[in-house]
Amino acid sequence: MFKTNVGGMDRVLRIVAGLALIGAYFALPGLAWGWLFLVFGAVALFTGLTRSCLLYQVIGVNTCPMKK
Repeated sequence: MFKTNVGGMDRVLRIVAGLALIGAYFALPGLAWGWLFLVFGAVALFTGLTRSCLLYQVIGVNTCPMKK
């Protein structure tokens, strides 16, 4: 369904950042712009878990290791 273009450390960083941003959204409920944490966190977590990033596809970036 999705083309795999996110790999290795990029994937780990996206998952960690996504969880941190979603956690910040719930830990800091009084922030007026806290919904941005939730949106960016969800996108980062989704791209990390699916190993696919639409922006990477558009600009032609691939961080997956080369297959031999």
